[in-house]
Parts: sequence; structure tokens; C-alpha cells
Amino acid sequence: MNQELLDRVRRLSQAYAYTSIQMHEAVGRRAGLSGTDHKYLGFLLQKGAMTAGELSTLTGLTTGAVTGLIDRFEKKELVKRRFAENDRRKVLVEPDTDKIMGVLQPLYKDYRNRSQALLASFSEEDIKVIETYFSRAIEIMKSETDQLNEK
Repeated sequence: MNQELLDRVRRLSQAYAYTSIQMHEAVGRRAGLSGTDHKYLGFLLQKGAMTAGELSTLTGLTTGAVTGLIDRFEKKELVKRRFAENDRRKVLVEPDTDKIMGVLQPLYKDYRNRSQALLASFSEEDIKVIETYFSRAIEIMKSETDQLNEK
């Protein structure tokens, strides 16, 4: 394999990651959140109601940091704390999906449309290669995250 090509792709991957952070920070600021806070809302949107402990495990944040995160979300009325029906000692964090989407969707509309158009410009075979790359890259990152969390 051509090492120069591999190096260029690695640099592009790093640039993509850095640019993604910058974009999400900008979106977060426009939504009245930090970039990371708005991404943590994504976990709640994806997984639904969960305990603070579950959110801590999912995000890698300490339980204290998650409490602050939930407080900030609750202040903006993006989530509610509620007791679990089967165990009132357990408090669930429940996302207000409609409100969250109402805040974030307009900020992503152009990006989503442009990204969709970009993907549509590739052949189905190319898209399958891109899909394979992202799937395997995610597996590697999850594995590395698990290893780092064990130490």
C-alpha cells in the first residue's frame, strides 16, 4: 500500500475529527449549550430515558459531572427527572425529544442536506466502502476507549 496515500488519509481523518469538534461547538453555542453538552443530548435521544449512573457509564463522565449536566439540561427544560415506576428510589432522566429536536434540527438542516447530497454523489459501491471504514473505525475506537478506561 502506498504510504504517502495512507498518510494523507490519516491526516484527513484527523482534520475531519477536529473540524467536527469545531462545528459541534458552534452548534452547541447557537443552541445555548457547550459542544459536548449538546452531543450528550444525543445519547439521551438515541437511548431514551436512563439513570444518571447509566448516562455516566455511557459518556465516561463522573457521576458529579453528570449531575451538573442533567441540571443544565433541566434548567433549559430539555430533560425531566422522574421516578421509575417500578422503583421510586431510582430516578430516570427523560429527554424531551420534541423540544431537543426543535432546538437542534434547524441548526443541522443545511449540514444534513449538504452531507446527504455529498453521499448521493458517490456510487453505491463507494458508499459501501465508506460504511465499512466507519464501522471498523468505530470498533477500533470503542476498543481503545475500553482499554483506556480499564487502566
